[in-house]
Amino acid sequence: MLDFSAFDPSATPVPAGPTGLGAYTLSLRSALRPYRPGFEEGDGHEDGVPGGPRPSGGGLSLAPLACREREWGDGTYPPLYVPETVRVDDDLGAEVDRRLVAWAERTGVHEGRMEQFAATGYGRLAMLTHADSDDPDHLLIAAQLNAAWWAADDYYADESDLGATPTELPPRLALVTSAMDPPPDAGRYTAQLEEHIRSDPVLVALRSATSHAARHSTPAQVMRIRGITSQMYVSWAAYAAWRYLETPPPVWRYLAARQHDSFYTSMVLIDIVGGYELPANLFGEPRFHTALMQAGTASVLVNDLHSVEREAADELPDSNVILLMAAEEGCSIREATERTVHLHNHFVRGFEQSQRSLAALPSPELKRFLRGAQAWMAGGLEWHQSTSRYQS
Repeated sequence: MLDFSAFDPSATPVPAGPTGLGAYTLSLRSALRPYRPGFEEGDGHEDGVPGGPRPSGGGLSLAPLACREREWGDGTYPPLYVPETVRVDDDLGAEVDRRLVAWAERTGVHEGRMEQFAATGYGRLAMLTHADSDDPDHLLIAAQLNAAWWAADDYYADESDLGATPTELPPRLALVTSAMDPPPDAGRYTAQLEEHIRSDPVLVALRSATSHAARHSTPAQVMRIRGITSQMYVSWAAYAAWRYLETPPPVWRYLAARQHDSFYTSMVLIDIVGGYELPANLFGEPRFHTALMQAGTASVLVNDLHSVEREAADELPDSNVILLMAAEEGCSIREATERTVHLHNHFVRGFEQSQRSLAALPSPELKRFLRGAQAWMAGGLEWHQSTSRYQS
């Protein structure tokens, strides 16, 4: 008889080995380790680091975080409804940034702009948004991938002065997939692919960051990273067409693309950085997927709020919900900003409702991941208000 209990979140089969948060992940990692390919040299990993991911039994609460209205920007706009910030540890953030800058120098990404890159503080972003790990090596995973994703955004998609052009974006993105997920050997054609990847620091950074993540992940989690990156790039291709044709999309179409190009991408790292795995049947559970999409969209609207001036000033303005609202609805930038704040708050309250609907599922990993998404929303706002990237 076939056993379908693995696909039923409410099922409680008799355990055949160690139980508790992370036991499945640890046993699976151990079983698969002999079959793993080699990792990239210089991918940033350091053995023997202090601290580490903290299991829920070690004092980590699984209770949802409280949300409140918080001022942002210059304080003159309506407040953002966001969870409380869980942790601000500037020393830890500085250590992650130190490792990140050393890694970036090895990959060559942002060569000639390292001072500006270092000031951005992607290590601080990882510290703020992944509060359930004290291990700088685990936090570096998030810092590297976010930095690499943003580098692709700058050099391929958005920044004209850095060489971003709409017509070159789709073929560049296709090579990103091959850098992160090497295709089978095709003889001399693979050699040509490899030569190109090694000549492009953005591709080198993405491949190196994926290697470091793989050291701390199950194969399913690595495939999750690759899949969500490709999903994000579908939306980027749409933005490129809109920029090239100089035909701004209606707000509804932009949001349809933006909700699949949100900080949902960054949030798929929550359990990897935390040192556990949310089982695939729970990660794919529709209510959980909706919740994480709501959290990711809320956080990316925070990005739109803080980046509107930067994007409006580009030679080819990028899509931004505030600019699009103002043009489509004939209102001022201030009015469009206020409407975006209300939309953000709508998504956060929707997340809270989704979180409540999932509370009955007996999974500590699920509760921890949802709390981690709240920590990401809070830390993301904290970072956007302090990073040099979005300060005028």
